[in-house]
Amino acid sequence: MTTPHTGLALAGGGIVGGAWMVGALHAIATETGWDPGSADVVLGTSAGSMIGALLASGVPPWLLVAYGTGESLDHPAGGTSRASRFGTGLHLNWSFPRPVLGSPGLALRSMREPWKYGPAGIIAWLPHGVISTEPLKAAVRRVVPSGWGPHANLWIAAIDYEMGRRVVFGRDDAPRADLADAVAASCAIPGFYHPVKIGGRRYVDGGMLSPANLDVMIDSEAELVVCLNPMSSRHHGRLLEPTGPIAAFVRGDNQRMLDREATALRLAGKRVMLVEPGADDLKVMGLNYMKRRNLDRVAETAARTTTAALRGTELGRVLRALPAGSPDRLRRPQGSPSGWPVELFPPGRQSA
Repeated sequence: MTTPHTGLALAGGGIVGGAWMVGALHAIATETGWDPGSADVVLGTSAGSMIGALLASGVPPWLLVAYGTGESLDHPAGGTSRASRFGTGLHLNWSFPRPVLGSPGLALRSMREPWKYGPAGIIAWLPHGVISTEPLKAAVRRVVPSGWGPHANLWIAAIDYEMGRRVVFGRDDAPRADLADAVAASCAIPGFYHPVKIGGRRYVDGGMLSPANLDVMIDSEAELVVCLNPMSSRHHGRLLEPTGPIAAFVRGDNQRMLDREATALRLAGKRVMLVEPGADDLKVMGLNYMKRRNLDRVAETAARTTTAALRGTELGRVLRALPAGSPDRLRRPQGSPSGWPVELFPPGRQSA
């Protein structure tokens, strides 16, 4: 039996969603033996672009957990590093005078043809954010100092702020960009972060059109697509519970959009496996997806619930049938980090 071409889609979800995704990815690697970073296509949107970029550039899931939750690690070369937590530092970067509209051209076009632009027309009316994306770029540059990185099919979704159209950096039909800039653009929530300029054009959060941009995978060679979406859930609790209708309203129309895109992929002959938060995850994640507290609990809970979801299920059976990854990418080495092989630390992180 031939091994199917695989795709990994990592959706948006803020800082909290990033913590949930690395916990889930760690569980997938350790429980099934499949290294998600070995997927033939890695597609990242918003927070998923940061996780996907690091994963596809050589950072194993267990190390993503350690760095993403701010664990102190002794480097083999000496010294100690405390990695920035998900989202890194949020630096205010005021710019005056600030325009009323983030994208006046898109705002005017969306008034003339609102059916054409959808959610992108709404983001055009938001003012520029005041948060710098430089810390996001710095997090990527620790691993990939310049250029795009080693993965042949790493795709990062963003939105052209003037035209309201999706651009998938890393594909042949997209402008050339450094990976750090593309990830920052995909994470640049309008009204919160500054837009990111690439090739003279401004780009913003790719999740504003679609939480996962899963439909992009239709044009790929991936036959099996695994999608992690921290903003959708199948659990429905009481009114005020984290699984209830109020919380679902805060998360938006993510589940419906994801289901529509998954259906389109299945009609195109692809197999789609969805990994989403369970009830226990939602209780820990809360409603503020940009909070920086309890990220270690979010990742730990995601690892536990995803492990349970893989045991005795179709999802687990499918992933276990994929080629096994190398041991150093699947499991954290024993002992102190000072004794780990230096190869585990990409060059940008050895002297951080």
